[in-house]
Parts: sequence; structure tokens; C-alpha cells
Amino acid sequence: MQERPSSAQIEAATAAFRMLADPTRLRLMWLLTSEEYDVTSLSGALEVSRPLVSQHLAKLRMTGLVHTRREGRRVLYRARDTHVRRLIVEAFFHAGHEVTGKPRHDD
Repeated sequence: MQERPSSAQIEAATAAFRMLADPTRLRLMWLLTSEEYDVTSLSGALEVSRPLVSQHLAKLRMTGLVHTRREGRRVLYRARDTHVRRLIVEAFFHAGHEVTGKPRHDD
């Protein structure tokens, strides 16, 4: 049997899910699961203004869902780690079942 999560873990998970409840942030996270992007590239890919992308990235970074790396003058963003990337991918697999009516499966 797994240990129950601590109050701090519950708060951190709630904050992460709260951040992911926004469609623009979820779309950003989908892109950031596969590679690094700068704000301009993300803005173009999502057809959203640079300032709006920057605001969303700041929130995602504050919650620990993304990290940054500087390359010269550019700041590159990526989903923080394997746990975060798996969470995003699994959310979309789940959504795929919901939308398409594909049968559910257990691993």
C-alpha cells in the first residue's frame, strides 16, 4: 500500500493542477514536453501574443512545472522533468479516450 501524500504534497499537486486548468497553459505545456522553446517561438506556435505567453510561463515556472535555460540572450523553456512530462502526456491520452470514445485500458 502506498503512503498517503503529505499536506505539502497535496498543496503542490493542487497548485499544479490549477495551473494546468487553463487551456493556453495546457497547450504551452504540451509543446514544452517535447522540446525547448523561447517565448517568440511559443507565441507563434500558439498564435498568442508574446506578453500573454510570458505571463503564462511565469506562472508555470512559479509552480515548478517549467524550467529555463539561457542560451546567449534567449531564454529557453521546457517542461521541468519526466514526472511533469508524463503528467501532460497522460492527460492528453485520457482526453483522447474521452473525445473519441476509444475503449479504456489498464496497464
